[in-house]
Amino acid sequence: MSGRITFFLTFAVVLCALSLVNAQYQARRQFIELERAQAAARQLDIEWAQLQLDQSTLGKHARIEANARRDLHMVAVSPDRTQYLTMGAK
Repeated sequence: MSGRITFFLTFAVVLCALSLVNAQYQARRQFIELERAQAAARQLDIEWAQLQLDQSTLGKHARIEANARRDLHMVAVSPDRTQYLTMGAK
């Protein structure tokens, strides 16, 4: 009878030890995954800040006007070049 109890207790201890090892393995794996996700989040934050900076730089009125003058050869409208269209009454 004592042999069965010893065997059962040994089996229970081994089962608990294996469960503990598995739990530690899972915790390490999830910690590594968390670290990777945090690193990816930091990288995305850096990229987002860079995109915001680019957007603010590219969206400035003076830069748009300079590009329009240089690349498209556009000029500001003056009153002497303005044409007014009127619609006749029917």
